[in-house]
Amino acid sequence: MTTDTFQTPGPTPGGPVQAAGFHSSLWQRIGFSGWTLATLLIAALVTLPVLAVISRVFVPTDGVWQHLVDTVLAEYLLNTVRLVFGVGVGTLVIGVGTAWLVTMCRFPGSRTLEWALLLPMAVPAYVMAYVYTDLLQFVGPVQTALREVFHWSRRDYWFPDIRTLEGAALMMTLVLYPYVYLLSRAAFLEQSVCVLEVSRTLGRGPWRSFFTVALPLARPSIVAGLALVLMEVLADFGTVQYFAVNTFVTGIYRTWFAMGQPVAAAQLAAVLMMFVLVLVLMERWSRRQARYHHTTTRYRRLPKHALTGWRAAAAMTACGLPLLLGFLLPAGLLVRMAVTAGDQAFGPVFLTLARNSFTLAALAAVLAVSLALVLAYGQRLRPTPLLKGAVRVAAMGYAIPGSVIAVGVLIPFAHLDNAVDAFMRQTFGVSTGLLLSGTIAAVLFAYLVRFLAVSFNTIEASLGKIRPTMDFASRVLGHTAGRTLIRVHAPIMWGSLLTAGLLVFVDVMKELPATMIVRPFNFDTLAVRVYTLASDERLTEAATGALAIVAVGIVPVILLSLSISRSRPGQTDE
Repeated sequence: MTTDTFQTPGPTPGGPVQAAGFHSSLWQRIGFSGWTLATLLIAALVTLPVLAVISRVFVPTDGVWQHLVDTVLAEYLLNTVRLVFGVGVGTLVIGVGTAWLVTMCRFPGSRTLEWALLLPMAVPAYVMAYVYTDLLQFVGPVQTALREVFHWSRRDYWFPDIRTLEGAALMMTLVLYPYVYLLSRAAFLEQSVCVLEVSRTLGRGPWRSFFTVALPLARPSIVAGLALVLMEVLADFGTVQYFAVNTFVTGIYRTWFAMGQPVAAAQLAAVLMMFVLVLVLMERWSRRQARYHHTTTRYRRLPKHALTGWRAAAAMTACGLPLLLGFLLPAGLLVRMAVTAGDQAFGPVFLTLARNSFTLAALAAVLAVSLALVLAYGQRLRPTPLLKGAVRVAAMGYAIPGSVIAVGVLIPFAHLDNAVDAFMRQTFGVSTGLLLSGTIAAVLFAYLVRFLAVSFNTIEASLGKIRPTMDFASRVLGHTAGRTLIRVHAPIMWGSLLTAGLLVFVDVMKELPATMIVRPFNFDTLAVRVYTLASDERLTEAATGALAIVAVGIVPVILLSLSISRSRPGQTDE
């Protein structure tokens, strides 16, 4: 019996119904082709900066590249590797350990710590660097208090210097561990109680069950969080620049602007992209054919082990210390500096900077969500290998540092501007100047390339939860693909669309390297203002803008934590 045909009773062939069916079929084919074309076009535009960087790899640099190899390239390489290793180990230990404690154990404050441990995510790493420098420097409150209490002079004691590579690694660890914590906790929440109970019945204690059962099952999520951390480390500019740690990102910025060598900067960017590629390939190779599936679909409320005495105190310390050092202390210091001194230009100048930041962040969020929706829906309509590959390539921008994207944006935009200007001069005798380079359009394009993946991953996951039967029902009722998306899918996905836009908004507010390189002249944002003031050692003035950036990021972080808490299957006991 055939069930895949649908016959509509009506007039004889050749009548109105057949004509309507013909036009409907033709409209569907055109609609599908339109979505396919739009998906491929967006993917091509987003990958353009990456291709521009790669195209400069074999361009001669008149000895500049050889000079970099002979002088600073080894230092860039070594510092980058050390930074990646230090932050990777630190975030892995803190993120996984705290996630397991608040998910599987009950101790005083554990319910609050579940969402509070995510708060450091709202603090940019470069803001953390400015705060701790002001706190721990020679004239800061800590060393001043030590000298007053013990009557020491400068030569009577030794105090660690925070502005080192190790200090940069510590600052990044404090603000980036929530990435590992977030995904690790989500993975632990999804694990079945039955698997853990089987481990306990086989004689394994809580620690052995954690290392031999829970941790291997959560490995994909943990590695995904760690990959995000390492990509953020490779992309960081403000922290390493302020601490005078020479990495690939600072080298790219210095080679482009200080040396005036965009080709050599692009070649450094290509080497940095190889770092990212190696990280991704190593993770895939390490897993090879391994699979991480649960063997049961039965879920019950996770039994939390009650901790008392010194165990409860140790758990509170282990979870409270990252929160104290990563958010409470720096946020408190920012408030104190902003109230006591703050930015002297808090009035009109600050409002202009805030308006610039909010405008860019809002536009980038709307554009990123819109384009991600087209990509996800285009892939859903026609999941061919070509479309899937194009979408995956377009969603790799988050793995590319902002400085690399900035270089990749400026190269094709400069070529296009020069070509248009040359044509207008020859044809009409008019110079058009720079139409795209150094404009808001270039900044927004860099943001889209960088953060499109953030919105796409959120929207794709939400769209995947909508049953295909809803698409079929909508099409049977006469809706086109576009109307189905707008009238059926968008209302269902509204919460995820807002979440995606909010995440992009917060990321754009914190973004520094791409903004620094691509922004128009005399156009600053809060992030640029904070960086400029801190670079001039005006840390108390930088507190006002830094506090505004942190405040913007708190709300989405809390909402994200609450969403994760409700994601556990089987919240009610069976």
